[in-house]
Amino acid sequence: MPRSERDSLGTREVPEDVYWGIQTLRAIENFPVSGRRERPELVRAYALLKQAAAQANTSLGELDPVRAEAIVTAAEECATGRFADQFPVDIFQAGAGTSFHMNVNEVIANRALEILGHPRGEYTFLSPNDHVNRAQSTNDTFPTASHIAALFAADTLLEALAVLAASFRAKGEAFIRLPKSGRTHLTDALPLTLGNEFYAYAVAVERAAGRLRERRDDLLEVPIGGTATGTGANAHPRFREKVLAELTGITALPFVPARDSFEGLQSRAQLAAFSGAQRELALELIRIANDLRLLSSGPTTGLAEITLPAVQPGSSIMAGKVNPVMAECLNMVCFQVIGNDTAVMMAATAGQIDLNVMTPVMIANILDSCSLLSAFLPVFAARCIDGITADETRLREYVVKNPILSTLIAPAIGYLKAAEIAKMAFDEGTTVREIAIREGLLSPEEADRLLDPVRASESLYPPPDPPEA
Repeated sequence: MPRSERDSLGTREVPEDVYWGIQTLRAIENFPVSGRRERPELVRAYALLKQAAAQANTSLGELDPVRAEAIVTAAEECATGRFADQFPVDIFQAGAGTSFHMNVNEVIANRALEILGHPRGEYTFLSPNDHVNRAQSTNDTFPTASHIAALFAADTLLEALAVLAASFRAKGEAFIRLPKSGRTHLTDALPLTLGNEFYAYAVAVERAAGRLRERRDDLLEVPIGGTATGTGANAHPRFREKVLAELTGITALPFVPARDSFEGLQSRAQLAAFSGAQRELALELIRIANDLRLLSSGPTTGLAEITLPAVQPGSSIMAGKVNPVMAECLNMVCFQVIGNDTAVMMAATAGQIDLNVMTPVMIANILDSCSLLSAFLPVFAARCIDGITADETRLREYVVKNPILSTLIAPAIGYLKAAEIAKMAFDEGTTVREIAIREGLLSPEEADRLLDPVRASESLYPPPDPPEA
């Protein structure tokens, strides 16, 4: 039999077997949009915040120990994922996230009632609003929970980036003495080594991770305690201090209060900046993936300097075809990350007067991007980067034929003479070395020494060790 629950709009029947209540029911009816529910990171973050709030209110004498203990237990259970199926609110919902916030309050309240031996829905004894939500508002809890969830997701993503950077570094070390033709403007340029290129990929990933880490740390500043509009209304004067101490103790994350509680509710710049770091990472990964596709192109009609692991057949009709599918998948993941950031960017601009009500779509897209990257980057490292091999014969053929090698002998013979030699080598289909020796400009020994691309770049590589986490 359904149970009857009442809110400020009236009375409704709620299924007996659920932990959510009447406000969640209204949200289910009002927002049947995408079928996508809030991610587990946000459920966990909100549950931990509710636990911290209950503990803070108890220590301040604002909540009796019996109800508080039940609320804390229920919140802890929610944080472990025990009630994962009890959060049906769509990610596209009422502005500010009130629907999901009340979903959390109702689940915790009804589980706490159950723990205390009361039937679900007996809110006169333990209320989602009066007890679970004591000294809180959606205005301050949704941004705070969003920061907590993003912090959890960021740490997982940073671990994935460390794996990817390590894979690139290992290939850089393996390839450091394999000379190859450089290419700028997609045309022949000074030679370097294949290891130089792969070390550079590692540094690019590490640099992107560093930017992500900086913006992740900004999320430790949270607006909890501001309640509605940042005023702190209905909260004990020491609630902000106490709830942050409890939250830090629960999560081991050093949270600090918002510098200004009103700005903390108006602006979502911290989340937007973190999303921007995800976009910057995606841009670098797209560039690197495209390089790998170019360097492995062919194998008979392209560059074919490296071979990517063959992980699956590439065509339903062309027998024997193998495609760079892992790099292609990375591109698609990163395109989605950039699209997610565009939604976050637009939402960040949509804050009006004293509250940005678009936080739900911001955190949904941020967590989606973290999830996509965290899931795929370790796979990409293991099934693509770690298995890359070099075609040393092809590398040597290209570098020997490269007329821009004349640049390396220009200090000895002059720029104009070097340019002449480059043109002669290209026109005759021979090498710079052969022309320079034939014209009497260099001895064979001098040519070998000056035209060694490994010697030319070895003073710069390998680069410094990766930064410490």
